[in-house]
Amino acid sequence: MPRTFHRQLIAGLLILGNALTALADNSTETDANDVILAGHDAVAYFTESKPVPGRPDFTAQYQGAVYRFASTENRDLFRANPAKYAPAYGGYCALGASFGKKFEIDGKAFEIVEGRLYVNKNIKIYNTWKKDIPTNIVKAEGQWPTIKNVEASAL
Repeated sequence: MPRTFHRQLIAGLLILGNALTALADNSTETDANDVILAGHDAVAYFTESKPVPGRPDFTAQYQGAVYRFASTENRDLFRANPAKYAPAYGGYCALGASFGKKFEIDGKAFEIVEGRLYVNKNIKIYNTWKKDIPTNIVKAEGQWPTIKNVEASAL
């Protein structure tokens, strides 16, 4: 085969590989459209202390997930420092992570602890997690490296 063909093939494979890694993977809890936090505004958890639905016309991407925001201001704050606003455990349920599991979340059950956003499956699960937040975080931190890249259904 001509050398030009090999170069084109390699370039094509690199482009395809980059495109696939841009998609949300097993380390983020997203819907079928790669939207994280059940569509809630990640910045609003910090600025308004409540879950605020994001809008599909104000979005940003981070670590393969699509974040929605209630305003351009919130989107711009996120873009300036996404790691500050991104949820722990890729947006999976914090209590679930403490047991080595990955559960979807509803976006309404959350807590900010020492500047980090933690979300839980729902209010009932959040109330259980809240009974011993420090221990649950330690347990989840220990489990997360093992489960991070594993498909939720395999856990």
